[in-house]
Amino acid sequence: MVADSETSLGPALAPVPGRPLPSTPRALFDALPPLECLRAEIIDGRLIVSRLGTIEHARAAMQLFESLIPIIDERGWHAWTRNVDVCIDGTHEPVVPDFVLAPVNCTRWGGRELLSSGLKLVAEVVSPGSAHDDRELKPDIYARGGVPVMLLIDPLAESGTVTVFSEPKEGRYQVISTVTFGREIYIPDPIDFTLDTSVFKEVL
Repeated sequence: MVADSETSLGPALAPVPGRPLPSTPRALFDALPPLECLRAEIIDGRLIVSRLGTIEHARAAMQLFESLIPIIDERGWHAWTRNVDVCIDGTHEPVVPDFVLAPVNCTRWGGRELLSSGLKLVAEVVSPGSAHDDRELKPDIYARGGVPVMLLIDPLAESGTVTVFSEPKEGRYQVISTVTFGREIYIPDPIDFTLDTSVFKEVL
């Protein structure tokens, strides 16, 4: 279990007589006090508390949102670009994607977490502090949770890249496509949309 060393979790997690200490990452997550301007998620058994991304990081998520507005409006879906907790179906571990697309009636886990198997798409924007987790671990996490499509927007890669992961099966995405910023890439069902990735060039 890992908490970011720059983050003070305060007295809320101090021992209380008669109350057992959290014994799992999920229990520790549930015991966290409200963390403003921070994100908390469990990745590969680690509880990670980190700062929100840079302005450029947030802009990339907004560019994706703006590109998908026709789909969102046509189908009556909801989209979020920050601080929406997703509960991975099966493990119940929480993650916080940089972008989430879901139907209005998406199933929830508890009061505020969207259940991953009810989502349409998630996206992650790679940053220096999250590069390994975003590139190596998050795709399998979302595939295991039944998310039909994941986008990886990677401004740290040479020329910048966008990767589409689709067709999750047995904990892995079976189809993976990558283009550099400036080219179009098709996002398959349930999205069925061709994305012009030139919108991400300003974050390089």
